[in-house]
Order: sequence, then structure tokens, then C-alpha cells
Amino acid sequence: MLKKLLLIILAWTCFNCKTETTTYGITGTWKLVYAEVVENDSTKIKDLKNTEFIKIINDSHFAFFNQGIKNDAHFYSGAGTYTKERNRYEEILKYTSAQELKDHKFSFQIEFKGDTLIQSGQELIKEAGINRTITEKYIKMN
Repeated sequence: MLKKLLLIILAWTCFNCKTETTTYGITGTWKLVYAEVVENDSTKIKDLKNTEFIKIINDSHFAFFNQGIKNDAHFYSGAGTYTKERNRYEEILKYTSAQELKDHKFSFQIEFKGDTLIQSGQELIKEAGINRTITEKYIKMN
């Protein structure tokens, strides 16, 4: 009888143990921590120490906000819809003050490393004179 009781307690304990694993999906709030721009034959690492760039992604839309830490002199934002299939992520910018960027599709390859989202892709917008490759790294905030 004691063996059966111990076996039942052991089985109950094993079934009720939960192993928590954190998987990060694309939805959530992300803070930009690294940005690299390759244009022509030069590579530029963006200086992020005086600015905050946040990207918010839900199941169908994204929004981004950039603001100076001490003032709002460099504030800009944008928003739109996105699609994601495996490691391909595409944003269609619907809301922006830069008319030449409105309705443009931005295609990126994405990768997750723990709580980090890495996205890279080419930005080619002839109307705006933009032809560059970017790599951005974001840390999940929530």
C-alpha cells in the first residue's frame, strides 16, 4: 500500500511539473540596440546613445517611433501592415510624413536569438534616392 501511494505521489509530481521555455515571437515591443547601414562602399554604424527607437508589432500591424532622449528634435514615426512567412518579414509603410516612402514595401530577412530580433534587407526607393542595405538588432521589451 505504501509503495502504491509513493508511486501515485511521484507520478502526480512529475505530471504537474512545468518546464518553462520562453519562445519569442515577432509580436511585442522592441527597442533598437544596433543599426548598420551599408551604402555604396561604406558601412555606417548608427549612434544610438542619444535616441530611442521603439518598434511595436501586433498580429497584423507595426509602428515605429524615434525620439531624442533629451528632446524631440529628431522625432519621426511610421506605421503600416506586415506579412511574415518563416524568416521573411515584409512591411508596407502606410502612415508616414515622408510621401516618397508611403505604400512602399520593405522586405527583410529576420532571425531570433533569444530575446533579440535581427532584421536585414535592402532598401531601394528610387523616388527618395535610397539604395542601401540595413541590419537592425532589437531587444524584446515585453
